[in-house]
Amino acid sequence: MSLAAAMDEAALRLLSLVGPPLPYPFDDAGRRWIEYRPRTRPGVSLSALDPAARKAAFQLLATGLRDHAYAQALSIVSLEEVLDRSESFARGRHLLDYWVSVFGTPGSDAPWSWRFEGHHLSVSMTVVGSAVSPAPVFFGANPARVAYGGHTVSRPLAPEEDVALALLASLSPTERSLAVVSDAPPPDIASGTSEVAGFLTPAGVSATSLNPAAGALLAQLVEVYLDRLPESLAEDLSPSLESLRFAWSGPERPGVPAYYRIQAEDLLIEYDNTAGGNHAHTVLRRPSSDFGADLLAAHRRAYH
Repeated sequence: MSLAAAMDEAALRLLSLVGPPLPYPFDDAGRRWIEYRPRTRPGVSLSALDPAARKAAFQLLATGLRDHAYAQALSIVSLEEVLDRSESFARGRHLLDYWVSVFGTPGSDAPWSWRFEGHHLSVSMTVVGSAVSPAPVFFGANPARVAYGGHTVSRPLAPEEDVALALLASLSPTERSLAVVSDAPPPDIASGTSEVAGFLTPAGVSATSLNPAAGALLAQLVEVYLDRLPESLAEDLSPSLESLRFAWSGPERPGVPAYYRIQAEDLLIEYDNTAGGNHAHTVLRRPSSDFGADLLAAHRRAYH
């Protein structure tokens, strides 16, 4: 079964169990949306669904992620209960405060999309015929690391931090001077909750300026983000190494506030770790193709 067909099937199963208000019209204002903070959002809450419908929502999410990324996503969801305990249960956070949305009609010739979203998680996919366009895909974690006796108990976004630090360590002094654009990280990712992402400056160091070891690690870091997606999508989005730019802000050691971004044509990856270095945000965006803009443009050219 193709990826688009799997998403069609999972979404139709969800709709058969949920009913109104899903699906929303495809042109609904809530389709172009990313919100990773604990806010009111479009969609149907998992807390309002019965077990069968809730399972269907998770099965739809699973169609858009590889096995390890699905495990990351569910770890992020579970951290809501950990965070709530750390706040003395004062804010009523809970792991069912995640929302699923469907826009348009799955299984038809017309474009449709789905989103699974809540605090620190937002996954959007657009389907047009047999084609799927991913992004934005946001994974965060608070706490980013839970430890006991010097051992890590939970760290969902470990590869996103570890590979970046290995890349920094592999840079020559000249390369590092180009890559590190600020001594202090920003308070959050620059693209934030904007429905439009753009090229960010300063761009940092070009992959063409890196030594071979650093270049290989930069390519590996891009794979960490693209490999959240099903293999066919990751391959389609993979940029040439020569097009990549890497920028870092903040100290160059683990467990402290820091930020980095990777950019190429129609690719933006951002990572930041704030609140004492234990509150991480990461996002994969496609500035020209977020929310299926690439497929929708092709669809308009073909049919309108």
